[in-house]
Amino acid sequence: MFVDSTVYSGDCSCGRSHDMVTKAAVIESGALFRFEEYAKRFGLSGKRCVLYDENTYAATEGRHPFGEQEIVMCPENLHANEISTAWVLERLENDVEVIIAVGSGTVHDVARFCAHERGIHFVSCPTGASVDGFCSTVAAMTWHGFKKTLPAVAPDFVIADTDIIKNAPPELVRSGVGDILAKYTALADWKMAHVLTGEYYCERIAEITQQAADAVVESLSGILSGEDEAYERVTYALVMSGIAMQMMGNSRPASGSEHHVSHLIEMGPAGLDVRFQALHGEKTGVGSVVAIREYKRLAETEDVSSHVLDYNDIPDEVIRNYFGEKLADSIIAENEKDCLSALSREALIEKWPQVRQIVASLPSAQEVYDMLEMIGAKRSLEEIGVTDRDTAAILKYSPLVRNRLTLMRVRRMLDL
Repeated sequence: MFVDSTVYSGDCSCGRSHDMVTKAAVIESGALFRFEEYAKRFGLSGKRCVLYDENTYAATEGRHPFGEQEIVMCPENLHANEISTAWVLERLENDVEVIIAVGSGTVHDVARFCAHERGIHFVSCPTGASVDGFCSTVAAMTWHGFKKTLPAVAPDFVIADTDIIKNAPPELVRSGVGDILAKYTALADWKMAHVLTGEYYCERIAEITQQAADAVVESLSGILSGEDEAYERVTYALVMSGIAMQMMGNSRPASGSEHHVSHLIEMGPAGLDVRFQALHGEKTGVGSVVAIREYKRLAETEDVSSHVLDYNDIPDEVIRNYFGEKLADSIIAENEKDCLSALSREALIEKWPQVRQIVASLPSAQEVYDMLEMIGAKRSLEEIGVTDRDTAAILKYSPLVRNRLTLMRVRRMLDL
C-alpha cells in the first residue's frame, strides 16, 4: 500500500491551507528490504543515525536501514521523557542530518523530539501497529512527570514493514486498535467544541480520521485470524490519523477526553493509585468506554436549561490536593486561561440539542467494549491499573491535563 501524502497539502474548503511535511507512507511486506530504494525516491540525503531499542533492533535483524551511527536504547523502564531524550542527544553525533526511528511509539517520540532539538530530518519505520503518532508533528512526552505534547518533527516518509508489524507482540496491535477507536470520542469532542464555541473545524480532516476508525473496525476479525491485509489496514489507519494531525498542526482530530483519561493515569497524580502501567492505546481505548458511557448519560437529559451552572475556576487548592505538589503547578498553569470560560450558559442551553445529536452518533460504550473484548484488548479501568472506585475522580480531573474543550470539561457547567 502506498499513501501519497502530498495530495493532502494545499488549500481546503475549510478556508485554510494544510501543509504536509511527510511525502509518503509505504505499508507492505518486506518494505525494510527496500529502504534504500525509497530513500533515493524521496530524496533522503545526509549522515544518518538509526535509533532502536533492544527489542526492535532484534526484531528487524537482517533488515536494518543503513546508518553511519546506530543508537540502541535499553527497553527497561524506557519512556518518552526528559531522561531518554537527554541520553540520546548526548550520544547523537554532531554532524548527523537524519534520525531514523525503528520502533513503536516511545522510540518515535524520542527520535522526533531529538530531531526537532537538532533541527534535522526524521524518518519513521514502525515495528508495531501500536499508536497513531508516526506522522505527527508533536511528541507525546512525560516531562518532569507532566504529560504534554512538545514540538517535534514530522517524518519525511514512513516505511512500515508488515512482516515485522504482524509478528510484533499482540498487545501492540491491540493498543493500536484502542488508539484508533478513541477517534470516535475525539472527533465528537472536536465537533461539539465547534458547535459550542465556534472552534475551528475541518470536515476533510474529520473525514480522514473517521475513515481511519472505520477501517480498523472492519479489520477486527482479520486481526484475530492473522490476515496480512488486516494488519496493513490497521497500520494504514494509524498513519492516516497522523496525517490528519499533521494537516491540523496539532492533535485535536485524534485526541479528546479519552486521551485525557490516559494522560491522567500516565501522570500518576497523588490522588490516584496507579498499580501498574498499561500501553498508551490500551488506556485510550478504555478511556473511550468511560467517556462514551458518561456522554450518553448526560445526553439523556433533553433540556438542560435548569441544570446549567455559571462558569467557575477550579480553586488551586483543589488541584494541589488531587495532583500533589509535583504536578500541581503545571496543571494550574495549563488551565490558567481555561477554554471553558469561552462557553456561556446561554450558548450551552441553546446548542444542547446539537450536542445531543453528536453524542447520539457515537457507538455505545458496550459496542466499544465488545470490539476491544473481541481482540483480547484491555477494556476496563481495572485492567489498566486503576480501580472503578476512581471513576468519579477520573471524570472530574482528567479534563484538566489538557486545556482543550471537551464534553468532559463542559460537565463542570452541568448539574447532572
